[in-house]
Amino acid sequence: MKDQHSTTNLSDSKFALVTALNAAITIVEFVGGIISGSLGLISDGFHNMEDTLSVVLSFIAHIISKKNSNERQTFGYQRAEILAAFVNSAILIAITLILIFEGIKRLGHPQLVNGGIMLLVSIVGVAANLLSMLVMQNAAHHNLNIKATFLHMAADTLSSLGVLVAAVLINMFNWTWVDPLLTLITAAWIMKESFEVIKQTVSILMEASPDIELEQVQKTLLQLPEIVNVHHVHLWRIDENLIAFDAHINVRSTETMAQLESLYQKIEKLLSQQFGINHVTIQAECQRGIHEHLVYQHQANKK
Repeated sequence: MKDQHSTTNLSDSKFALVTALNAAITIVEFVGGIISGSLGLISDGFHNMEDTLSVVLSFIAHIISKKNSNERQTFGYQRAEILAAFVNSAILIAITLILIFEGIKRLGHPQLVNGGIMLLVSIVGVAANLLSMLVMQNAAHHNLNIKATFLHMAADTLSSLGVLVAAVLINMFNWTWVDPLLTLITAAWIMKESFEVIKQTVSILMEASPDIELEQVQKTLLQLPEIVNVHHVHLWRIDENLIAFDAHINVRSTETMAQLESLYQKIEKLLSQQFGINHVTIQAECQRGIHEHLVYQHQANKK
């Protein structure tokens, strides 16, 4: 099994670099937006201000997730990163709602914009945001916490690019309405991507089963001649990389402890190879629960 932190591939210096870049962009875009009168620059500044806090939160969660398991946290602290991803995405959605409201208002009442200052600041913003995004890109494929932060970087890169395009059009044709229009387009994309991250994090925090058919798992286990029934199954994710499986199995009464150990090893290997399940807990029984269902129906037992 891969080390649960080997996929992150982010050093402390990279986190520090991204934080510094976003803090610098925030100041530049706020000042440039106020001077030029550009909503696009101001909204980009808000993005980057929140992104600076986002990177700090992600870094803290990343450090916490590395802590060893203990008596209080027997599964470890991996879910600190899941919580950070959820918080970051929720904050980003709140910000996009504000930007959508402001963008619609600006569309109805276009304001004068200094296209020259807007263009200069947007070029700096695109370059810095693109660098931040590239720093986060590789690890974003394997870690929801880093993915949420990467989405912030990608959103700001697109937003800055939109501001750049708007600045060019304003300079060439005085199309001031392009500024709020591109803000709305960028906000819609950010919201879509953020909802995807929230959907995944909520699924993990609610301990929902991953995309694995329980009945297929049951059929696979029943192919082993030692097993006569599988019941009280639980399948969930500890984080995006660790899938846990817990089940009761009914075995033939002739099985010895040595044979059971061998059977457990077969089950672990089978579940790992066919379903990617990497944490298995099995309780062997003879007759107890032999007629129980695959999933234990808690509500059916309440009076």
